[in-house]
Amino acid sequence: MITIVEGAERERHPTLFDEMFRMRAAVFVDRLEWDVTVTDGREIDRFDAEDPLYVLSLDDRTAALQGAARLLPTTGPNMLRDVFPVLVPGGAPASPLIWESSRFAVNPAAFNACDRAEANHVVNRMTIELLCGIVEVCQRAGIEHVVSVFDARMARIFRSIDCAFEVIGTPTRIGRTMTYAGVFDMSDAMRERLGEAGRLPGSVLAAAERQGIPAARHA
Repeated sequence: MITIVEGAERERHPTLFDEMFRMRAAVFVDRLEWDVTVTDGREIDRFDAEDPLYVLSLDDRTAALQGAARLLPTTGPNMLRDVFPVLVPGGAPASPLIWESSRFAVNPAAFNACDRAEANHVVNRMTIELLCGIVEVCQRAGIEHVVSVFDARMARIFRSIDCAFEVIGTPTRIGRTMTYAGVFDMSDAMRERLGEAGRLPGSVLAAAERQGIPAARHA
């Protein structure tokens, strides 16, 4: 089940957001060894102060956090423009119809007890559900494309589940990994392909979210 929370409302969900920031630290620092700041066990950056839209995957039965992603309009501060400009020498996209996805993560706690084969299946299912949620949220908000920065590992995952993207700018080695900027089409065709890959033909959004997706911000 996918639920969404606007950044300005995150104080209404303190436990959920504490879990999400701790999950980000576990994923991006402990597992991937990214050079990001962790404070008191939580990974929070300056873009979390920009009123992003959080896409959260929750367990249908327990409501435990399974994964998360963050969406920001490209007309304001965003990671591609302000942190990774080397990837787009010609300039990052900036349009009210293009948003950025960042801090995409699947919760390690959801598969730590699994054997390797089962863990891969769990990660794959949660990844596809999150991607389906992003497409559905964007479609309801009038967002036509999503841009994202990702590494070679994620590029392989996207290709394996038919999540097509167009590389923009210049792929560059950052740290130990090749890093890309890519644009994803938030189309019915994209949602259909992801649905087939994850056997998720119906909406993954919680009922409340289907009724009230925030409109795309134009500034």
